[in-house]
Amino acid sequence: MGIEQMRDFFTTHVNGYDEHMLNKVEGCKEGYVKMAELLPKDVSEILDLGCGTGLELDEIFKIMPFIHVTGIDLTEAMLDKLKQKHPDKNLSLINANYFEYDFGTCKYDAAISFQTMHHFSHEDKIKLYSKIFNSLKNDGCYIECDYMVESQEEENFYYRENKRIRKEQGIPDGEFYHYDTPCTIDNQIKMLTTAGFKTAKMNFRVGNSTIVIAKK
Repeated sequence: MGIEQMRDFFTTHVNGYDEHMLNKVEGCKEGYVKMAELLPKDVSEILDLGCGTGLELDEIFKIMPFIHVTGIDLTEAMLDKLKQKHPDKNLSLINANYFEYDFGTCKYDAAISFQTMHHFSHEDKIKLYSKIFNSLKNDGCYIECDYMVESQEEENFYYRENKRIRKEQGIPDGEFYHYDTPCTIDNQIKMLTTAGFKTAKMNFRVGNSTIVIAKK
C-alpha cells in the first residue's frame, strides 16, 4: 500500500471532498453543526487550521455571518473552493504549512480545526498546540474535531503501520504524507494540557469523530 504526499492527496480529491466528508465519514455532518454551536457567541476573530473547503465554516457562518476568519491550509485547490463558496465573507486565506506559519500572539478569540490533526506525531502536535495557545486572547478557546480512538492498542497500531509504510517507501521524517494516525481521546487531552491549556474536555463523539474543547 502506497501513501501520497499530503498536498497531492487533497488536490486530487478536492472535487469529491465535501460529499465524502458529509456522507461517508460517520459523525462529521453532525460535528460541523456541533462545532458551530460550541463556539462562544461573542467571538469576532477565528483561526481555522486546515480549513480545507470550509465545511465547518458553512455552519459557523449561518450563526455568525460577520466574523473574521483566518484560514490556513496546505492545499491551494481547497482554498479556491472555499473562496468560491463564500465570496462575501470576511476571510483571510493563507496557503501554508500551519506548523511553520506564525499565528501571532493574543490575536484570536478562538481557534478551530476539523479532521486535520490525525496525521501527526504527539511531539509535533504539542508544539502546534503551544502555538495555538499563544495565539489566543486571554480566555480564548480551541475547538478540535478529529478522528480519535479509545484504546492505546489501536493508536499504537496506526503509528506502527505509518512507520512501516514510510520506511518501505523511503519517506524521510518530517515530510507530510497522507496516512491516518488517530490518537486516543485521553492522549489528545493530555497533549493540550501539556501545551498550556487550563482545561481540555470531550464534548461530542459520534463514531470516531470527536470534539474536544480546550480553554486558555
